[in-house]
Amino acid sequence: MSKSKPFQSPTVYASILYFLGLLLFLEWLYPIKDVTDTESLTVFIIYSLFCFFISIFQLKWWLSFLLKGLAMVFILNGLYFDEPILSSLWYEQLVMEFTFNFEALFSQEWYALTPVFRSFLFLLLIWLMSYLLYYWFVQMKRIFLFVLLTIIYVAVLDTFTLYDGTMSIVRTFIISLLALGIANFMKEIDMESFRFQWLKRSPILLLPIIAVAIFSTIIGVAAPKLEPQWPDPVPFIQSAAENAGGGNRSVIQKVGYGEDDSRLGGSFVQDYTNVFFATVKDKQYWRIESKDVYTGKGWELSTQPSYEPQPNGNITFETFNRKVESERMKGTIILNNMEIGKLIYPYGINHVQSQADYALDLHSGAIQLTPHNEDALSLQFDMTFDQPSFSINVLQESSEPYPTEIINQFTQLPPELPERIVALAEEITATHDNRYDKVKAVENYFSSNDFVYQTTDVPVPSQDQDYVDQFLFDSKVGYCDNYSTSMVVLLRTLDIPARWVKGFASGEIVERGADGYNLYEITNANAHSWVEVYFPEVGWVPFEPTQGFANATDFHTDTEGNREAVENDAITPKPESEKPEEQMEEPVAPEKENAADSNTGTWLFTINWWYVAIGLVVFVVVLFIIYKTRFRLQMHLISLKFTNKQDARTFQEAYHFLIKILSGRGYEIEPDQTLREFAKRVDALYSTDEMGQITSNYERMLYKNEINDVEFQKLTKLWKNLIKRIMG
Repeated sequence: MSKSKPFQSPTVYASILYFLGLLLFLEWLYPIKDVTDTESLTVFIIYSLFCFFISIFQLKWWLSFLLKGLAMVFILNGLYFDEPILSSLWYEQLVMEFTFNFEALFSQEWYALTPVFRSFLFLLLIWLMSYLLYYWFVQMKRIFLFVLLTIIYVAVLDTFTLYDGTMSIVRTFIISLLALGIANFMKEIDMESFRFQWLKRSPILLLPIIAVAIFSTIIGVAAPKLEPQWPDPVPFIQSAAENAGGGNRSVIQKVGYGEDDSRLGGSFVQDYTNVFFATVKDKQYWRIESKDVYTGKGWELSTQPSYEPQPNGNITFETFNRKVESERMKGTIILNNMEIGKLIYPYGINHVQSQADYALDLHSGAIQLTPHNEDALSLQFDMTFDQPSFSINVLQESSEPYPTEIINQFTQLPPELPERIVALAEEITATHDNRYDKVKAVENYFSSNDFVYQTTDVPVPSQDQDYVDQFLFDSKVGYCDNYSTSMVVLLRTLDIPARWVKGFASGEIVERGADGYNLYEITNANAHSWVEVYFPEVGWVPFEPTQGFANATDFHTDTEGNREAVENDAITPKPESEKPEEQMEEPVAPEKENAADSNTGTWLFTINWWYVAIGLVVFVVVLFIIYKTRFRLQMHLISLKFTNKQDARTFQEAYHFLIKILSGRGYEIEPDQTLREFAKRVDALYSTDEMGQITSNYERMLYKNEINDVEFQKLTKLWKNLIKRIMG
């Protein structure tokens, strides 16, 4: 009796292990969107799935190379090229890109690499990792190093960057525990004997490993844990970096609402995490608070907040007086970010109803929020507000003197403010004779004069440099904080009271209601700052200097008793655009090079994603069918060879294919077993003598080189019959 053959790692276990390797690799990709300004991360994840899918089937090297290469070309073309693919202009652009980047590589000018080349290198890295992980996980089954590196990678990013690695580390733990268990299990069973063949193709042996992983995870999550025992190193590192010297260093900041505005400037990365949903009829500015003291670097409050309770949700804060035309409106907010701790409200708010208490700071307009349930993850607010519509005629005719307290508080400027800012304000408004037109002239000054809206490579002023002066005369690049602060400072030099306001822009419509009420989604990326200017006849009026944004407040003109609505920007209309949105930042780690630059890393052609999805599904189905029928296809090819070319080499190929099919069915030649012994075993399994006859002729051909045409035709028939028996 022959010995039972050793258990070789079956496809089902290898596939599961490789899939776990893919999941671990994806943990390396997820943080990229948070630590860089990459906007096309989904493309890279899809390419990763594609490469791993190709690798797991172990296709011929040339076919694998072709498929992965074509996918890479398609992605690069979609991200960066506007010429028809494979056209002469397309080739010319490609050659220019790679020539320039290779020159930069050889001259070690790493920062000169273009987004196209960086994306190419990143895709190439994904390609290589799909092969390396197959080698480490499936062939060598040595995965501990990659697991350890993944844990270190997530921990470092969680500590020093914006990335929140809480769930990532949990996923990594579960995946790693399963992968390590399966890898060691496969090593052991490769050296053991299994009498029951069905165990080789069944994942039932993985159930204990899965049970242990689930149990360990539940215990780890549910068990009490100590608070962090080590001090956070980030503040120390940031402090050390700041003390090392100023200069126009560019720091990355977090998009979203933040408390500290004392030092503005620097780049930031987008964050599209939902903050709240709002159901209202019209677009609104969502106000949180204002600040009144400009320091030359940022904004502070002149007095400490003094919060007064607002009983029954009746809000006593007013930004405009009752002379202003308004319409009573209702709205609903569902707040999903309770960490803000303040009410987000529209202009004209007078009543709020929710499961919370409110306290108002009249100085800044901040409304402190205290939920009745401190553990609430979200909270709904039903609001009543008077939506204002400001008369341009009234604003242009404004001539009443400003109250002394308003002048003293809202025309403050640092004594070291550069004189050229004052001169610029006078130059901008020289041809205007009323307050409103002067304000509009300053507001519209930023729509031209070479100013650029930009969120990357935005400088931070040095210790002896004024924030506004740098923006107006040096960089001329920035985002809402730069524009709004500059407008306030310019107006204050003209003794026009103005203040800096922050909150959120109107957001994106996600659902249009039949009753006229639309559902807006507001994310961290919609955080924004704007300007309020004081007019004695009406109160505080919002203005929008930031490029690409339109004033969300309504203005109208009165002509012969008729009310006529006008564009929000009465002098020079700006294109309304909610992209890119703005930030209230908190500093984080220095910016890293991204794989696809945000300004160019968007699709340059229109894609019907339904067609793409259908195409991918069809492609995957075709590949799956080819994989499942690969033996039958190969059998037909060899049969054709038998018919057209009857020689020893063809017969040898056919015999090896027969052995391969048997191996796929779980019947392999044991180390101490001869071909004839193996043939007897196969014949016994299938109740035939065909394998014995084929093997006898194969040995005679192999050792004596004896075979004739008559025998070859007979062997062809035997081979086909046996193949049909095996394949059912």
